[in-house]
Amino acid sequence: MKKLLVIIAVFAFLSCKDDKQKEDFSTGEAEVSEGAAANMTASQKLGLEIFNGKGNCYTCHKPEQKAIGPSLQVIAKAYKAKGGDMAAFLREKAEPIVDPSQYATMKTNFYITKHFTDEEMQAVVDYVMSFQ
Repeated sequence: MKKLLVIIAVFAFLSCKDDKQKEDFSTGEAEVSEGAAANMTASQKLGLEIFNGKGNCYTCHKPEQKAIGPSLQVIAKAYKAKGGDMAAFLREKAEPIVDPSQYATMKTNFYITKHFTDEEMQAVVDYVMSFQ
């Protein structure tokens, strides 16, 4: 009986998640727990919606791990450290600063990102920069 309680306790401990983003592997989209969503600004929430929706960004970028493209953490840290203009890059008006070798792959999505409204662009930037 003690072993069963220990196993349940270990399982419960390991299943607890930080109130940060996690990826829903069934859809590939980034999800946000209620606690993390409560801490997000309206712009960041809109950015998450665009990131997972019309931006289709989630297919190549994951919050904490490299996929086809660099993780959101790596992107946010690079743009902060180098004072980069992510919006200009997404509008194809600035050179890549995170991983120039992936530029050709990213270039295919510029058709989408160049058509973001100013509000949508700022929301995506705010969302990505929340990972720094």
